[in-house]
Amino acid sequence: MMTLRLMSAVLLFNERDELLMMKRSINRTLSPGKWAAVGGHIEPEEIGTPRATCLREIEEETGIQAHEICDMQLQYVLLRLFGGELRQQFFYTAMTSMNPRISTDEGELHWIPRDQILDRDLPFIFRSMLEHYLVNETSSHPWVGTAGLSHDHGTPTIHWIPFVDPLIR
Repeated sequence: MMTLRLMSAVLLFNERDELLMMKRSINRTLSPGKWAAVGGHIEPEEIGTPRATCLREIEEETGIQAHEICDMQLQYVLLRLFGGELRQQFFYTAMTSMNPRISTDEGELHWIPRDQILDRDLPFIFRSMLEHYLVNETSSHPWVGTAGLSHDHGTPTIHWIPFVDPLIR
């Protein structure tokens, strides 16, 4: 039986062009010890609003409140099969001038300069999305990615397509 896991995360940047990243605690179930964005699972009451999940997770994991965040927009929707589970992840981008004010047992928060983001030990899906984002960040539309195998080598990859309404021209 296939199950569904819905998640939402944010690439939260500051004015110094640094990304807020979490080095996940070694005792976490998902991606222990790896670097990730702020985010988490979508709660039942948030299913129609993954943006609300991002705002809740930002406050829970950093102490930064919704009114201290600006320019939040959907950038990516990622789909992946993981065993018998379909994982759907929503990634937003946003800006803040605030620093984290709390600690969490989920991991340690660090502002990472843009040119050092990919130097971290990142989960495959997150790395693939970041590599795509850093090249396409000025795109006028979000992207949809499906995890699969490359056509030529059969290696894991993300297939990207623009997320646009085909009926609007």
